Amino acid sequence: MNKDIFEGKWEQVKGGVQKKWGKLTNDDLDVIKGNTKIMVGKLQERYGMTVEDAEKAIEKFDYKL
Repeated sequence: MNKDIFEGKWEQVKGGVQKKWGKLTNDDLDVIKGNTKIMVGKLQERYGMTVEDAEKAIEKFDYKL
């Protein structure tokens, strides 16, 4: 997903984010607020992903899940 779309449509997207990455808490989502850099860090923290893998996962994310 395009970074600008991810940030601009955060309220619509965050439900899908939590569905896909269930280890992210509501507090995590409140902190992320659509910021892809913070999201990368949270995916690293919760899932042990590399920066590259987290960035690719976000880029490939389809919020209509």
